[in-house]
Amino acid sequence: MSARSEILDRLRGALADVDGAPDPQVGHRTMPTMQGAEPPAEGVLERFTEVVRDYRATVQPVTSDDLPRAVAGALQVAGCSSVVVPTGLDDRWLSEVRHGSMRVVAEQEVDTAGLDGVDAVVTAAAVGIAATGTIVLDHGPEQGRRALSLVPDTHVCVVRAEQVVADVPQAVARLHPDAEAAQPQTWISGPSATSDIELERVEGVHGPRTLIVLLVTD
Repeated sequence: MSARSEILDRLRGALADVDGAPDPQVGHRTMPTMQGAEPPAEGVLERFTEVVRDYRATVQPVTSDDLPRAVAGALQVAGCSSVVVPTGLDDRWLSEVRHGSMRVVAEQEVDTAGLDGVDAVVTAAAVGIAATGTIVLDHGPEQGRRALSLVPDTHVCVVRAEQVVADVPQAVARLHPDAEAAQPQTWISGPSATSDIELERVEGVHGPRTLIVLLVTD
């Protein structure tokens, strides 16, 4: 008897006393559609902050009024002299940056090769995931094309409190309430990092080596 035949015989024997068709609901659950801006559950923001920091990223809680100052401060602390911004980013977030000497480059003014000469990018986000410390970009107008968050060395990402969910299934439900609306995404868990065969961590190989998350709490 071949190994394949032996395995099939064992499966038939194990299923001999099973009656009826399997319940199609077993192992499946329906994920709710989360399209509204609902407040996060208790403890979700704290968990999100904790896990993102575990990934060696910076998390700074801010209010909406303090956000322009926080954006400018984050770029200054990171030592940036230039920043690229998506076409749909709220210009009020950059009001303090524009008052300084930093060079601000609009997304449409630079190609992918030119991004290598820009120090930082500021984007919004689509979803934050507390369980994994992940930020998801779906590359809408506030986030820009994928290259913006992959080439510059510093990424300042603005996440609103109501965008943070507890786990991955909730994030997927919020990102894709309609299967027809699916589009490319970037899932970010801390600064870009990799390890060689000796498990030495190296940051900035495949993307920004510095991730600064500004968590808007109001």
